[in-house]
Amino acid sequence: MLGLSAGSMTTTILLLLAGFALLLLGGELLVRGASRLAERFGLSPMLVGLVIVGLGTSTPELAASVQASLAGSPGIAIGNIVGSNLANILLILGTAALIAPIAVGANALWRDGMVGVGGVLLLLLAGSTTGLSQLAGGAFLLILAAYLALAYRQETASAGASAAGQRTAAAEHADPGLHPENNGKTGGVAVPILLFVIGTAIIIAGGYILVDAAIAMAARLGVSDEVIGLTVVAAGTSAPELATSAIAAFRKESDIALGNVLGSNIYNIFFIGGVTGLVAPGPIPGGIMTIDLWVLLAASIVAIVFAYTGGRLGRREGGLLVVGYLGFIAFTVAAA
Repeated sequence: MLGLSAGSMTTTILLLLAGFALLLLGGELLVRGASRLAERFGLSPMLVGLVIVGLGTSTPELAASVQASLAGSPGIAIGNIVGSNLANILLILGTAALIAPIAVGANALWRDGMVGVGGVLLLLLAGSTTGLSQLAGGAFLLILAAYLALAYRQETASAGASAAGQRTAAAEHADPGLHPENNGKTGGVAVPILLFVIGTAIIIAGGYILVDAAIAMAARLGVSDEVIGLTVVAAGTSAPELATSAIAAFRKESDIALGNVLGSNIYNIFFIGGVTGLVAPGPIPGGIMTIDLWVLLAASIVAIVFAYTGGRLGRREGGLLVVGYLGFIAFTVAAA
């Protein structure tokens, strides 16, 4: 394998898988602890879902991107964000549509879909000016806060479910323990605090292991960090979204499958990108600026066009999206 010893590459792959596993375990513990604490302090279940569960389920991706930036590998950090969003739109949304056609509501299409497109445009703007700076990171977090406030107000007024709310529903379908009703409000705060602290520690450890293994894999294969971030790291951190969207599709809850993807894209850009910019500011790699962000923009627009023209994403469109993702991966690997 490119002159590598089997043992060294096997160790790297095992460490990479261990990092993914720790990130997922830590993320679940953190979300459970934080949501139970929030419930016991009297926050509404809707607010807990939109903010605690929504942001908490993004912590594995957040840990990978922040620690990659701190380790001096912006290709892995930004590649994880861009690659995860491409996987969401092409692979995960396409797979969900293959399982069951997805009906598309106007709110999801225009509000949440266009927020995702706007996020890609803002990444392009940041990359061509200041990079993912602290100013850009702060602006991204402010935009996310405004979006969540709008989503909370509209859901409270029963004006239609937001992608953030549907992403929470998808996570709760896959893991009923995340649902506020299953947390209960009895008992003290010691166990939730312990879950939160242990989850945070596991996430940090998993992030270090994952990033170190990803950097080592890039060096062993002789490819850039960007390629590993766009493919291996992005695919691994997108696995929970694939599982939750597939579960929603099998249950014929197509709106939740779509909302899970759109919500994940919004959190990835504005939350993960925002925190990464604040904690570890840096440039957006040239290859991602010239190719991958434009591919993500095109994929986002194509998905909206598919949904708009027929009012739904059918199996034909889903198949085209999946083929598009496979083509992107093949092109990325071939060009490495």
